[in-house]
Amino acid sequence: MTLPKLRFPIKTKLTVATLIPLGIAILICWMAGVFILSSKVAAQAQEKVRYDLSVAREAYQSELSRIYDVVKLTASFGRTAETIASGDRRAVSEALSSLKASERLDILAAVDASGKVIFRANNPELRGDDKTRNQFVARALKGEIASGTTILPSSELELEGDSLVRQARIFPAAGAPVQLNGAMFLLVAAPVRDKAGNLLGALYGGVLLNNNQKLVDRIRSVVYEGARKNGRDVGNSTIFQGDIRIATNVPNTDGSRAVGTRLSAPVQERVLLKGAKWVGRAFVVNDWYLTAYEPILSLQGVPIGALYVGMLESQYSAVKIDMAVLLSFVLLVSGLVGVSMAGFLGRKLSQPIRELDLLARRVAAGERNVKSSIDSRDEIGDLAGRFNDMSRSLVEREDSIIELNRNLEEKVQSRTAELEEKNRLLVQTREELLRVEKLAAIGELAAGVAHEINNPMAIIRGNTELLQLSVPEDAPIREEVDTIFQQVKRVERIVSNLLKFARREQMEAGTVRLNELLHEIVGQIGHQVSLEGIEIAEQYAESVAQVEGDADQLRQVFTNLVLNAVQAMPSGGVLSVWTQQVEPAGSYEVKVRDTGIGIALENLRQVFNPFYTTKSNGTGLGLSVSYGIVREHGGRIDVESVPGGGSTFTVVLPRSQTPGA
Repeated sequence: MTLPKLRFPIKTKLTVATLIPLGIAILICWMAGVFILSSKVAAQAQEKVRYDLSVAREAYQSELSRIYDVVKLTASFGRTAETIASGDRRAVSEALSSLKASERLDILAAVDASGKVIFRANNPELRGDDKTRNQFVARALKGEIASGTTILPSSELELEGDSLVRQARIFPAAGAPVQLNGAMFLLVAAPVRDKAGNLLGALYGGVLLNNNQKLVDRIRSVVYEGARKNGRDVGNSTIFQGDIRIATNVPNTDGSRAVGTRLSAPVQERVLLKGAKWVGRAFVVNDWYLTAYEPILSLQGVPIGALYVGMLESQYSAVKIDMAVLLSFVLLVSGLVGVSMAGFLGRKLSQPIRELDLLARRVAAGERNVKSSIDSRDEIGDLAGRFNDMSRSLVEREDSIIELNRNLEEKVQSRTAELEEKNRLLVQTREELLRVEKLAAIGELAAGVAHEINNPMAIIRGNTELLQLSVPEDAPIREEVDTIFQQVKRVERIVSNLLKFARREQMEAGTVRLNELLHEIVGQIGHQVSLEGIEIAEQYAESVAQVEGDADQLRQVFTNLVLNAVQAMPSGGVLSVWTQQVEPAGSYEVKVRDTGIGIALENLRQVFNPFYTTKSNGTGLGLSVSYGIVREHGGRIDVESVPGGGSTFTVVLPRSQTPGA
């Protein structure tokens, strides 16, 4: 049982045709919108984190500037210079100890002009050690103020006392303490001068960065202003000594600070080894962050640590999701509006088509003079116009059929006249066939006549030769005798051609090397006709070997073709002869081309007819004989010519005369 094909109304098709591009456009817009929004949000997030890093750097530098101001002002003003110059350790202690506590410094010490420590606030009893190897102190003793970040070796840190050593140790949430070679400080050293400007010594002080959670919290507060989401800080900051977090507010999974954790390898390579910034998405401890790192440089410009800020990626992911949902909602509403409009337009467009369908049914039922009233300036209006034209033409066609039936007798007479004309053409064709048969009979007759003429012509030729021998060269009748001899030779040539035309000569089968035969004919043609002004071009394919056939007959064919080509170029030209192997396999093709006067179109069809010639002294049998020889060899001969542009004769010969060989 064949199921009926589903039928789709034009309204449905129009609606679908409208919705498909609309849906594709909405999908492309959604994908492009999501991509652009994601790209923009990601780009702005990167810019935000870059800006956050700049703010963090300013907060970090602000702490260093605070230390700078304290040390500089202490060294330049007050009674610091007098107390150091007096050598009174008690006075120095009273001046500096209170300063260390009030300005929240972790180290504060004074050295004399030779670099020997004269007072150390953390360990007042220990003095006299040389600080000239400290780059900050060395510069201060040269009259400069040196400030920056440095790592104090463990040996120097121990001189400051056990309390500071314990404060500098890094204890991760799990595991043994991290072994660090020294501790990182913000350090400032300033020269101390008397009123006359003489250098009395130097004062240096600093803040320990190891476990300095107040500083990183202050940086986070400045950068992110305490922003939180779902009970978590949106951003955080970290100070690295080398690749170890020594102060951070990045949380572990248990909520503790992730001190002692390490910097990732790609960031370490770029920031610590190459001394460049790194901005990008990174997995920090236990979550994904948008991060920014920059190296912390020593006084010599060597990276000794890193400053980091980062904010949770989920914050921006939520923004992207919200924007994608908003975009999807807008596109969905647009799609629904588009569906409604498509349905409305589908109904509007299908209404006139349904009307045309109804009118067509009325015409099919036999009603005539049906006319559509649709008047719209579009293709449907054009279709309604064509329908009206069709309805009108249908009425006119029926009227024509009635009129045609009335004139049926006249039509029959007309068809009879046409049939008589075709019969006349058939009679003409039959007459043509008779003429062909007559030509064949002429050939047979010519063969008989040629045989009968040969014997008397031999006697005439012999007597003419005797007459030539007996008549002196200067005799008055010598010219007539020579004329008789020439005409006898012409008659013999005509008789010879008649015999060849009549196919009376038997083909002596043998092998013929085409390339050698053609080259020989071209080389000897100059003995028969002048080659002045004629250029000869020969091109023989090596694949053309030998054919079975009569060498003399084929020589006659190609000699005749070459001779005709030369005679067709009385003013000179190019004679081209070439061979090649052609399909079907086992056939060879010979082409003889001239650049002579060519053959007129009306003469081209008759060149192979017997006794047809355009030469004043020709017999009209050369090409006819050649045609017959080629046909007897199982081949074909064709001619192409352009008047004034030369002629090309093509001979195709089979390699073997044996069928199937």
